[in-house]
Amino acid sequence: MKIAGIVAEYNPFHTGHAYQIGRTRAELGGDAGIVAVMSGNWVQQADCAIAHKWTRARLALMGGADLVLELPTVWAMSSAETFARGAVALLAASGVVTHLSFGSECGDADKLRQVAACLDSPGYRAQLRRVLDGGAAFAACRQAVVRELLGEELSQLLSTPNNNLGVEYIRSLNALKSTIRPMTVLRKGAAHNSLSEERSPFVSATQIRQDLRKGRWEAAEPYLVPGGRAVLEGHTVGLPALAQVERAMLTRVRTMTARDWAGLPDSGAEEGLPQRLEKAGRQCASMEEFFTVAKTKRYAHARLRRLALWAYLGLTAPDRPQYPPYLRVLGFNGRGREILKEMKDRSALPILTKPAHARELDEEGRRLFELEARCTDLYGLCFEKVPAPGREWTTGPVILL
Repeated sequence: MKIAGIVAEYNPFHTGHAYQIGRTRAELGGDAGIVAVMSGNWVQQADCAIAHKWTRARLALMGGADLVLELPTVWAMSSAETFARGAVALLAASGVVTHLSFGSECGDADKLRQVAACLDSPGYRAQLRRVLDGGAAFAACRQAVVRELLGEELSQLLSTPNNNLGVEYIRSLNALKSTIRPMTVLRKGAAHNSLSEERSPFVSATQIRQDLRKGRWEAAEPYLVPGGRAVLEGHTVGLPALAQVERAMLTRVRTMTARDWAGLPDSGAEEGLPQRLEKAGRQCASMEEFFTVAKTKRYAHARLRRLALWAYLGLTAPDRPQYPPYLRVLGFNGRGREILKEMKDRSALPILTKPAHARELDEEGRRLFELEARCTDLYGLCFEKVPAPGREWTTGPVILL
């Protein structure tokens, strides 16, 4: 059986995600298995997920996925390169995934392969160092160097988020020397992160989250999986919001020193960013003011938000191993159970189907699981009605048979 891996946040799962799964199966065969690696309770845009990971895993299974594995927070809330490295490492370690399917704005895996090869070439690295000295943002410098080496058409692929992620997935596969074959599904409908009152068959997850948080369930429901509204309403106690923990985040940024900031991943220590963040923390009255004071053209807003959230969660750069040390199962269906059976014979990592299995991990694995448990407890503070802590140790996978 061919098995496709898909990396996603499913925040929440919607018709666009179902379309990707459908197109993937159409290309690989109707009996193809789908293994999703899904971000947990914290997502790459430095925000709390719209629903906890077990609810989102249930929606993914309802929408066509067979097995949902967790991408731990230390990779899920990182740059595109690190996000992709962690997720692809999990798929490769499963021992069963044959293809990696991802959405892209271009729909052409061969073009993305060319860009990936360029980014890993000695010529690119040499020119990038020269261009970065000009002080521009990293993303702009990277695109400028690819333009010099490959031309305008291919460099433009790096101007859109899904193409960018696709390139990083391919680079990660290459770095691991994996036999997993990349394939891409042309993204249709609304652009990533877009907001619009005009509705089409596909809208962005950002639009759906906005509708849900404003109580516009009727507007969001057509884009959820059938029965998705009932799941979201029945498995959440209100919808979480980062605003609920703003004062806790302010506490952290007001007390962080430059040395503390330098201990975070992607801290920009060599560029003086930690000193700038310490100064911003000493004079801000809100998190938005903090970001406004700290930002420059060189540092993307998303990067600053991730650093602030890492600080709130109490994570540091050494908390992220080079690669994930275990495979955490969040949910599965009947076909997913068969995939799990195959994985138990072929996986390169321990498979956690019960929280108690974490106690049998080596020191690195146990430490990461304990950090994830802390991140889940802090996620709970984003709800108006705060749940009891300890859920990470008591909640097993969602099973839909």
